[in-house]
Amino acid sequence: MSLTVYIVSAVSVFFFSGLMAMAGLGAAFIFVPLFYYLGVPIAEAVPTALLLNVVSLMFAAVNYYRGGLINWRIGLPILITAVLLAPLGAQTTPFVDRRLFLAMFAGFLVFAGFMMLFYKPAPRTKALSRAASAGAGVAVGVVAGFLGGLLGVGGGNFIVPVLNGLGIDAKVAAGTTAMVVVFASLSRFLGHVSLGGLSPLFLGLMALMSALGSIAGSHLMKSKITSAQLKKIIGALLWLIAAKMIFDLVK
Repeated sequence: MSLTVYIVSAVSVFFFSGLMAMAGLGAAFIFVPLFYYLGVPIAEAVPTALLLNVVSLMFAAVNYYRGGLINWRIGLPILITAVLLAPLGAQTTPFVDRRLFLAMFAGFLVFAGFMMLFYKPAPRTKALSRAASAGAGVAVGVVAGFLGGLLGVGGGNFIVPVLNGLGIDAKVAAGTTAMVVVFASLSRFLGHVSLGGLSPLFLGLMALMSALGSIAGSHLMKSKITSAQLKKIIGALLWLIAAKMIFDLVK
């Protein structure tokens, strides 16, 4: 690969890893077409992008854990059910109209983005009980895991706005989602083929830039950005993801 490919990839991975880490989302949906456009075979671009999801959000999740921004009561049930349901969603893909589900999910993201940008729910005065948190976590994890496996998209796109809609602070919602997506991405990565002939130097450099971008982005979210500002960032990112899905449907 040329020096230009390395430079463009490194800068892009650093920027988008940091941006998406602030929202607790993975950037694989951006990295896959980017790497493919730069000449990386799709069979190698997909697992590489998923691995970068794991790297970036792992560092972000550690940062959020230290900042007390992970709700374990609701996060662990989401994590367990999402990882268990993702293979079922993937196995269901051949039997359903994937384009219809993709269009419906894009519509949900447009709505969720609108809610994040413009809707101001009343702040929750009392935390969810342990039973309510577990029940909500299981419900969210089932839907997020199944849709993630069915559509091949990050379940975090669904988790963040739903958690915020449940009255959970935007920062805690993003931190909790980051923790979940680490393991969901790892599960999907292990389900793909090996990295094959991908340059170890390229993979190592991208992993480093992803980690650095994630650390920078999670630090900004934790200490420099308010919950209200984060909601606007998440809303805009949800619209960006929806636009990418719509583009894939109509191209």
